[in-house]
Amino acid sequence: MSVRELTYVEALNEALKEEMRRDGSVVVFGEEVALSGGVYKVTKDLLKEFGPSRVMDTPISEIAIVGAAIGAALNGLRPVAEIMFFDFAGIAFDQIVTHASKIRFTSGGQLKLPLVIRTQYSLGRSYGSQHTQFFAASFLQAPGLKIVLPSTPYDAKGLLKSAIRDDDPVLFIESGALYVNKNYYGYKGAVPQEEYLIPLGKADVKRRGDDVTVVAVSRTVSEAIAASKTLEQEGINAEVVDLRTIQPMDYETVVQSVRKTNRLVIAEDSVKTGGISAEVAAYVAEYALDALEGPIIRVNSPPMPAPQSQPLEKQYMVSAEKIVDAVKKLVK
Repeated sequence: MSVRELTYVEALNEALKEEMRRDGSVVVFGEEVALSGGVYKVTKDLLKEFGPSRVMDTPISEIAIVGAAIGAALNGLRPVAEIMFFDFAGIAFDQIVTHASKIRFTSGGQLKLPLVIRTQYSLGRSYGSQHTQFFAASFLQAPGLKIVLPSTPYDAKGLLKSAIRDDDPVLFIESGALYVNKNYYGYKGAVPQEEYLIPLGKADVKRRGDDVTVVAVSRTVSEAIAASKTLEQEGINAEVVDLRTIQPMDYETVVQSVRKTNRLVIAEDSVKTGGISAEVAAYVAEYALDALEGPIIRVNSPPMPAPQSQPLEKQYMVSAEKIVDAVKKLVK
């Protein structure tokens, strides 16, 4: 198998192109995705190759974007709708949660909704509190909706291709920091030349270890990898588990890891109350409490809006240093 080094953005762009070439029913629309090739260039050159009937700019209206995508999916297309900032998915919350997630159920399985909503959260780019929010856990309360959070170019491409082919609605949340931060583990990586798919709902063990399990998702996988390298120098072998999707969530892989290491740290960008870490911690406490040799420690964003000041935002964010400190509380 031949591989190339692609950036996170390039891998997403390649996934879109491959799926649009494979299936003429795949269409892309959203704010500035066509003429400009996307604000972040994920949709670069799509208009040139596939034309205005399949790649369309929309008004600045998240409700219209998601509503149109639902209608398109019900009428035989496979729309990939982009919401520029995850923060504004809240504007279309009713469309996503009340309607899209329930259509298969309320139709008695007669209707499918092959819809992908692509978006990104920009924590780490000093965009201010209204453009950096990460509230993916809010959508865990919408059964029927799948939620994907890729952390590497390899995962981004394979998961997006699977999401586009899925017959249920998928909320595909990318990390804006991984678009631009060349120091992140997930900014650039090996991606096979040959076609591949990554199944939704399967976690990935990014690094093997025996002393502690660190569960991470999206941007924080990079921080967990960096933390594991620091810890290794001190004789602590951390196992890093990347959830990749949080709905469905691969609890089995998490529990297997915890039963091996007997310690658990969860690092992710939600605030601690009601976040992804709360769900993981609750499941492990319910089904693998006997395996734990210490408390579950969660490393999350503090319960406040993200500051725009770059130094303050850096202090606010989950970091490798904070993960290292958490692990050292468990492994002494």
